[in-house]
Amino acid sequence: MLWRWRDLRADLTEARRLARFQPVEPDRFDPRMVADLPDPARRFFLWAITPGTKLFTVAALEMQGKFGMGDKEHPGYMPMTARQTLASPQGFVWSMRAGQGLRRMSGSDSAGGTRFWLAGLVPVARFGGTQDHRRSAFGRYAAEAVMWTPAAVLPRPGITWQGIDAETARVIIAHDGMEQAIEMTVDAEGAPQKIVFERWSNANPERQWRLQPFGAFLSAPQSFAGIRIPTHVEAGNHFGTDAYFPFFIVDVTGLRFPPPART
Repeated sequence: MLWRWRDLRADLTEARRLARFQPVEPDRFDPRMVADLPDPARRFFLWAITPGTKLFTVAALEMQGKFGMGDKEHPGYMPMTARQTLASPQGFVWSMRAGQGLRRMSGSDSAGGTRFWLAGLVPVARFGGTQDHRRSAFGRYAAEAVMWTPAAVLPRPGITWQGIDAETARVIIAHDGMEQAIEMTVDAEGAPQKIVFERWSNANPERQWRLQPFGAFLSAPQSFAGIRIPTHVEAGNHFGTDAYFPFFIVDVTGLRFPPPART
């Protein structure tokens, strides 16, 4: 189907565009880069990045797990595999396959739009191209950068870290007229345990766009080329409330840092 082919082509084009933001000659991590940060943030970076590691900011991830298509009472979980190009603050593209047989879903999500297909033939969700979607997507990939590309959230213009208490730090990521604050709780060694933020979303009974709590529990750390990340994530809307529903439960099975794409 031509429509489906165009979607796949658009995803590939976006992934290649994002890869161009990979630094050609990245700096290497020096603990002095984070010496002046609030203690929870400093511990996090010392936990996450081995000294001397090249600071690549664009990552290609593979993951598997389950995706909930329902609600808290009837989650409707489907087995899922996905791959993602993450290049905060410039964008992301996430492609997934979920379910089986006639309930097989596939599609993608990016800052530009969300497109899902049933059995690869019937379009069941197509939206995006609005400021609401752009703002919501920015919240997603800014938070995922904290989890999965720590080099992308090292202090620099547009990245500000603040201390909250002995276990929690807040990072504020600003880009292209948007701003997202994310709170991260770490343990004594600096391993992230959870993130929480106010996300612009219409995932509510009224289907109205508004700020509402989103968050994730993080665990199962693993190292990839000198970068340590939590590989098990359970995330959902209305985090910290009775309505919390972890619709996104995944394990990262691979992470690499692709070379810059040719222009």
